[in-house]
Amino acid sequence: MRAVGYHQAGPLGRLDALVDLELPDPEPGPGDLLVQVAAISVNPIDTKIRRTRQPTAGAAQVLGWDAVGVVKGVGADVRGFAKGDRVFYAGSLNRPGTNSELHAVDHRLVAHAPRSLDDAAAAAVPLTAITAWEILFDRLCVPRLAEADGRTLLVVGGAGGVGSMLIQLARQLTGLTVVATASRPETQLWCLDLGAHAVIDHHAPWADQLAAVGHSSVGVVAGLTHTGEHWPSIVEAVAPQGRVALIDDPDPQPDIRPLKAKSVSVHWESMFTRSLFDTPDVAEQGALLGEVAALLDAGALRSTVTDVRGPISAAELLPAHALLESGRARGKVVLAGW
Repeated sequence: MRAVGYHQAGPLGRLDALVDLELPDPEPGPGDLLVQVAAISVNPIDTKIRRTRQPTAGAAQVLGWDAVGVVKGVGADVRGFAKGDRVFYAGSLNRPGTNSELHAVDHRLVAHAPRSLDDAAAAAVPLTAITAWEILFDRLCVPRLAEADGRTLLVVGGAGGVGSMLIQLARQLTGLTVVATASRPETQLWCLDLGAHAVIDHHAPWADQLAAVGHSSVGVVAGLTHTGEHWPSIVEAVAPQGRVALIDDPDPQPDIRPLKAKSVSVHWESMFTRSLFDTPDVAEQGALLGEVAALLDAGALRSTVTDVRGPISAAELLPAHALLESGRARGKVVLAGW
């Protein structure tokens, strides 16, 4: 089968940073689905793994943790899926990635794809939707479907992939007031169009901007990008007894001691935790994706795809990686077709 990956970890400047590959077809296990991949999306984790994870000698690392496609094979222990089903999912970090024509995936991570979206639009959703969902309901412990929560959610980096889904989920499924951060006119408009009540510029002092939109502090914070840079502002903005959820790798590492006086809790979120550790609730990821698909089909959520490229190849993935590493991406970049 065709795939895209690398043999040597490193920066994009090398000619072999990503290469087209011919690999054996995967052998699915008893709990797996074998999926013929139609479209994939690109996430920051792809660029991080490409830079840092060295494949074993003679092997290739295949990236990609978002996919939509058609089921070609069903393991003996699988229930709820059949050959020919159109599915979408984000895979696991400890298995080969989705940048391949065929992909074996644990069926518990999978849901039937939204009928209302084409392959490219559907491929943009899984990883960011799972991350945003877990931030809201598992880390920040926000009540679902509350009439009015009384608190404000601050989404730091609202125009990125996770931020774009988090704004929508918070507006549709919670009673939170949503304030996003974005620094460019086009990304600020993007956040407002997705449902943010207000947007502030994270490159300018936060306190006065928050006060100007009616918030002296915020009850819950999702720090999605450049947390090391923004940490002092987050510490100042979060309310006593608030909660902060983080997904990036801050540099410098944040000092949480100033939050002690406020009794603020800090939570890490990685949507790969359940699959990496095979937690008892690993099937929650497939279940929540099913709910997301229903919300998409009902028009309550929308795909955040902004850039569709193709075919799936090293030549198309290289500039997509470069765009994500620039920090100027808006929404999601997707590759479709072979």
